[in-house]
Amino acid sequence: MATDTLKSNTGASGASALRRILLDNGALSALVVLVVAMSLLSGDFLTTQNLLNVGVQASVTAILAFGVTFVIVSAGIDLSVGSVAALSATVLAWMATSEGVPVWIAVILAVATGIACGLVNGALVSYGKLPPFIATLAMLSIGRGLSLVISQGSPIPFPDSVSVLGDTLGGWLPVPVLVMVGMGLVTAVVLGRTYIGRSMYAIGGNEEAARLSGLRVKRQKLVIYALSGLFAAVAGIVLASRLVSAQPQAAQGYELDAIAAVVIGGASLAGGVGKASGTLIGALILAVLRNGLNLLSVSAFWQQVVIGVVIALAVLLDTVRRRAGGGSATSAPSSGASGPRGKGAAKIAIAAVCVAAVVAAVSFFNSGNSGTTTKVGMSLSTLNNPFFVQMKAGAQAEAKDAGIDLTVTDAQNDASQQANQLQNFTGAGMQSIIVNPVDSDAVGPAVRAANKADIPVVAADRGVNKAETATLVASDNVAGGRLAAKALADKLGGKGDIVVLQGTAGTSASRERGKGFTEGLKAYPGIKVVASQPADFDRTKGLDVMTNLLQSHPRITGVFAENDEMALGAVKALGSKAGKSVDVVGFDGTPDGLKAVAAGTLYASVAQQPKELGKIAVQNAVEAARGKQVDSTVKVPVKVVTAKNVADFS
Repeated sequence: MATDTLKSNTGASGASALRRILLDNGALSALVVLVVAMSLLSGDFLTTQNLLNVGVQASVTAILAFGVTFVIVSAGIDLSVGSVAALSATVLAWMATSEGVPVWIAVILAVATGIACGLVNGALVSYGKLPPFIATLAMLSIGRGLSLVISQGSPIPFPDSVSVLGDTLGGWLPVPVLVMVGMGLVTAVVLGRTYIGRSMYAIGGNEEAARLSGLRVKRQKLVIYALSGLFAAVAGIVLASRLVSAQPQAAQGYELDAIAAVVIGGASLAGGVGKASGTLIGALILAVLRNGLNLLSVSAFWQQVVIGVVIALAVLLDTVRRRAGGGSATSAPSSGASGPRGKGAAKIAIAAVCVAAVVAAVSFFNSGNSGTTTKVGMSLSTLNNPFFVQMKAGAQAEAKDAGIDLTVTDAQNDASQQANQLQNFTGAGMQSIIVNPVDSDAVGPAVRAANKADIPVVAADRGVNKAETATLVASDNVAGGRLAAKALADKLGGKGDIVVLQGTAGTSASRERGKGFTEGLKAYPGIKVVASQPADFDRTKGLDVMTNLLQSHPRITGVFAENDEMALGAVKALGSKAGKSVDVVGFDGTPDGLKAVAAGTLYASVAQQPKELGKIAVQNAVEAARGKQVDSTVKVPVKVVTAKNVADFS
C-alpha cells in the first residue's frame, strides 16, 4: 500500500510540475497550444523538415529581438533595428564587392556599423535627452536612407564566403538556427551573469534609484543600445546570407516583430522584466503562426487578423498569470487549496480559449480542398496593389475551373518573407509552385530548394535568377517602358518637360520599367526629364510627391508613373491640368486606371492584362506538375491603352 501510494504521489507530482511550468509561463503555454493546434490541423506541420523551416524563419526575428530585449528591460525602446540590419548587410556587400575590401574586414565594418548606430541612439537618449521612441525613429529613417544611398536602390550580391551563414550543415541543420541559439545564449549570459545585465534590470526597475546608488546610467545606456545595434548587424548579415544579396529594403517592419516577440515572451515595456528564453519563445510563436497558416491555406488577408488575435491572447494569458501570481503572494493562508485551484482553472480556461480561437479561425478560413488531385502554391510579391490582386483573381478563377487546390500568399514586398513562404510550400509537398518574385536574385535559394525536391516552379511577371524554373509567364516590363515613352512623346509632339514617378526602390519592376522608359526617350531629344522621385507604387505617395514636384516645376507638360496607382495620385495632384495642359501615362492597365483613361484625365496606360497572366501561370503550373513539357517563356501581350481603344479592355 505504501509503495502504491508513493508511485501515485510521484506521478501526481510529475504531472503537477509540468502543469506548473506551463501555467507559470504564459508564452510557453501559448506556444504549446499553437503547436498542438497546428499539428492537428495540418499533417505537414509536425515533420522534421518543417520544424527546421520554423527555426530558420524565426532566426532573424529572434536575433533582432534578443538585442531589443536589452533595451526593453532597461525601460527603453528601439525602432531602428530593422533599418540597422539592412544598412549593416548593405555595407558588408558593398565593401566586399564594389570596393574590393577583404571579406573579413567587410564583416568587421558591418558589425561596427551596427554598433555605431546603436551608440548614436544611446547618445541621443542619454546625453541628448531625446525620448527613446524619437531617437530610434530618427535612426530608422537614417539607416534606411543610407542603405538606399549606398546601394543606389538595387540589391548587391553577397560574398559567397559569408553566404554560408544561410546554408545548412550536413545538408539538414540550418546555420541560421545555430546562430540564433548562439546569440540567445549570449543574451542569457549578459542578462544573468554580468554587471551590465544587472544594470539593465536596475535602470528598468527605477532609473533614479539606480543613479542614486552610484550606477552610471548614461554610460550604461550607451552600452545597452550598442548591444542592440550589434545584434541587429548580426541579424542583417544572416538575413542577407539567406537571400544571397543585400536588399536595401530588407527587414522593413521587423522592428515591430522583434518588439512583439519580446513582449509576448513576458517582458514589460515599463522595464525591469525580461529574459532570453521568453524572447526566443515569442519569436517562435510568430514563426509557428505564419508557417502554420501558410500550410493551412489561410487567406493572406486573414492571416494578419489571426496573428494579431493570437498575439493578444498570448499576452493576455501571461498578464492573467502575473496578476494571479501577485495575488497569491499577498493572500491569506486560510484561503486554502481552492484559491490556487481556482487560479489554475482560470489559466487553463484561457489556454482553452486560445486553442478554440486558433482552431476556429483556421478551420473557418481554411480554403484547402482535400479532394483535389493537384496542390499548387502561389507566392505574390504583394497584394497591396490592384495589379497583383487581379493576377490573384485570374489565378483563382482558373484554379476553380480546373478543380485544383491553389494556396495564395502575400510576401508584402519582403524578400525574406517570400523565401519563408516558398520553404513552407516545399515542406508541405506542393506539386507545383508559382512565384512572383519580390527580387529575382533573393528568391533564388528558395527556388533551388524546390528544385532539389523535384517541385516545378513557374515564375510570374518577373524572372528568377540562379535557379531553374519550368517557365516564365510575363509581360516585358522593359518593352512596356519603351511603349510608354513613345506614347507620351508622341502626345507631346516630341518636346516638353516631364517628371517620372518611380516605384519602390530596389524592385525589379521599377528598374525594368524605368530602364525601358529611359531607352525609349533617347529617340526624343526635345523631351527633358526635370525630376525623378520614388512614390513606392502607392497612390497616396504619388499624390504627395507630385504635389511637391509641382511647386518646383510648375510648367511641366507630361508625367510618367511606373504604375497606375502613382499615376492616379499624380492626376489628383494636377487637378484641372490633368489631361489638358499635362498628359499622364501610367502602367498596368488596372480597372481604376482604365476608368481614368476613359474619362480623359489619364492619357494612357500600358496594359499588362494581369488576370490573363495569373490564369496562364496556373495553367502552366498544372501542366508542369503533371510532368508535361511547357514552353520556357510565355509572353502575355502588352498594349498601350488610350481613349481610342479603352473600350476593348474595359
